[in-house]
Amino acid sequence: MTGTVGDFLVERLYQWGVRRIFGYPGDGINGVFGALSRANGKIEFIQARHEEMAAFMASAHAKFTGELGVCIATSGPGASHLLTGLYDARMDHQPVLAIVGQQARAALGGHYQQELDLLSMFKDVAGAFVQQASTPEQVRHLLDRAVRTAVGERRVTAIILPNDLQDLPYSEPPRAHGTVHSGIGYSKPKVVPFDEDLQRAADVLNAGRKVAILVGAGALQATEQVIAVAEKLGAGVAKALLGKAVLPDDLPWVTGSIGLLGTEPSYQLMSECDTLLMIGSGFPYSEFLPKEGQARGVQIDLQPDMLSLRYPMEVNLVGDAAQTLHALLPLLEHKADRRWRDKVEGWRARWDKTLAKRALVKAEPINPQRVVHELSPRLPEHAIISSDSGSCANWFARDLQIRQGMQCSLSGGLASMGAAVPYAIAAKFAHPQRAVVALVGDGAMQMSNLAELITVAKYWQQWDNPQWICAVFNNEDLNQVTWEQRVMEGDPKFEASQSIPDVPYHLFAISIGLQGIYVEREEDIAGAWERALAADRPVLIEFKTDPNVPPLPPHIKLEQAKKFASTLLQGDPDQAGVIVQTAKQVLSSVLPGKK
Repeated sequence: MTGTVGDFLVERLYQWGVRRIFGYPGDGINGVFGALSRANGKIEFIQARHEEMAAFMASAHAKFTGELGVCIATSGPGASHLLTGLYDARMDHQPVLAIVGQQARAALGGHYQQELDLLSMFKDVAGAFVQQASTPEQVRHLLDRAVRTAVGERRVTAIILPNDLQDLPYSEPPRAHGTVHSGIGYSKPKVVPFDEDLQRAADVLNAGRKVAILVGAGALQATEQVIAVAEKLGAGVAKALLGKAVLPDDLPWVTGSIGLLGTEPSYQLMSECDTLLMIGSGFPYSEFLPKEGQARGVQIDLQPDMLSLRYPMEVNLVGDAAQTLHALLPLLEHKADRRWRDKVEGWRARWDKTLAKRALVKAEPINPQRVVHELSPRLPEHAIISSDSGSCANWFARDLQIRQGMQCSLSGGLASMGAAVPYAIAAKFAHPQRAVVALVGDGAMQMSNLAELITVAKYWQQWDNPQWICAVFNNEDLNQVTWEQRVMEGDPKFEASQSIPDVPYHLFAISIGLQGIYVEREEDIAGAWERALAADRPVLIEFKTDPNVPPLPPHIKLEQAKKFASTLLQGDPDQAGVIVQTAKQVLSSVLPGKK
């Protein structure tokens, strides 16, 4: 082809199947932006308000499509701003390519303006492959290898392009010693363990009388196979947060989320099982898994370094979840004794009642659990839901009931604030016909997500379906950390660090052409969701929620209770509300009809 290095890069990305890039411009990457402009829309460019948000969007694009996510930024601060979003992709094993500019080659090493050592800076987050181009002939194999590594290893990769190189005429590598001649294309392999290893796994699972299954993001494409295996084994299934959409919550033996944000039946499932099957999950908190030696274990994961990491497994299988379960299924014996399954279903049924009671407990002014409780039955089919980190993630984890065909995600391994709105934006670009809902705390809105509403205002009229909703939990508190201070540290709320300004988020939405709804009465919650879902444009709903509703863990340990008591003895600034709401939440699970 003829044209510049930038032109070649854009065309090669197109050949690799890239149709959308998220980013922000700058003079260090102008040569590539000029090429994007000359490509006449072959690749859509989405302008975020900040490079970090663009990287979150690339990560979310990979999560919600299974495709390569691509983000782009200028040199210096543009490149450094990408890092948090790229770490989100790295921690959650998502294929993302970052393309960043650099200062002119002749200036490098001269303490030039916006000259950072980008190779060193990206070496950790993009350690699978990060290279800086120095000649036009080099760009072909750098891009090919970066894309293939990202999609093949589900890793973050990065290419650094000096700004003077981008505008040079592109030339193919000559047929000469010391050159590389790469090509495009990648086919996903079939990854299944050997028959004898599958049989070893089957022997362990067949011997178990009380089988528990834990699924994560690696099982998202294995819903049918997980259901078949669970039915055959009479197992209960818990879900790590990134695996929340693996199974619909209307299955009575699905116990829901696990961990601090998890459910009581998931805690009971792990506490009483004698066999554990973990599928595609890197769930980090071993204290919520069976005690070491309690259960025999089998694990399936594509990544060998994630095997037998959280619990000492007896059989470790490297394989694709769906393919491996399909091969394992014929080797499993149907368990006729369903007493364990009946017990799991009983736990789940009692938990559903507890959860509903907790959501309907009166608060001042709104119980945040009720916000999500009222959303669940009103979600359209195939909706996509994102959540931010913070106390809203508790309600996402416990109160949001996923149905077949829905998708949902959040920043998992990194647990970064600020991901929900860019995730929801990327989801809408990937699936413009589907309804998208972001659940966001007021801390994350103030940190970065408020600005990204401008991105929604810029693009929403391109979407086939205007259903895009941002639900803000406005409690004027960095609430998750406040509760962590109380329960984990035994300290009262530190108002200097925890209290944040009261901002009229719904009015900001209205000011930029979106719809804004303000809700401060619990009886108005359901109607607000219905209005938002029927709106002719994206909506921000601001719920004025009570920060003193505790995100109760599935099991309260003695040490946590002691530290909470210590907090109250020292005197918490919100002590009266904390005591009242904690009592209500605890009593709701033991006193019928208590509100």
